[in-house]
Amino acid sequence: MNPWLPADFVHPVRVPVLDGYHLRPISGEDTELDYPAVMGSRDRLWSIYGEAWSWPPATMTYQQDYEDLVRHAVEIEAHESFNYALFDEAETALLGCVYIDPARKADYEAEVSWWVVDSQVGTELEQALDATVPRWLAEEWPFAKVALIGPEITWAEWLALPDR
Repeated sequence: MNPWLPADFVHPVRVPVLDGYHLRPISGEDTELDYPAVMGSRDRLWSIYGEAWSWPPATMTYQQDYEDLVRHAVEIEAHESFNYALFDEAETALLGCVYIDPARKADYEAEVSWWVVDSQVGTELEQALDATVPRWLAEEWPFAKVALIGPEITWAEWLALPDR
């Protein structure tokens, strides 16, 4: 296990968000739903994550997305970082993601960000996710200081902070 988490920490595997919607760890098997979700919201996602992560690239292929999701699944198992996908109850639609990573900046333990697909921006589902993530982190994760990138600190402010 990675030292940013206690050795006995067990990550949540299903998190209710709103009636009919939940979060769960992402895997390579989710590519069929993830790829259209990401690429269908690509311009807005690039405006959020482009500077920090150079993601998602305009030329990302299905295979590259699959490889990225497999990497995420391996990191989740090793507790190196976490990517939770937002699904409808039947898991027929991937509607967003939540990223929980070790903080790259001093004075923080974790950096967390999330997004929903373009069609869910401003909806009850986005509002529920915005309310769920901070509460979930406080109740189920062992972090004392988390950077909620987006709601509490902008990416520009985050990137300007001193590194660890």
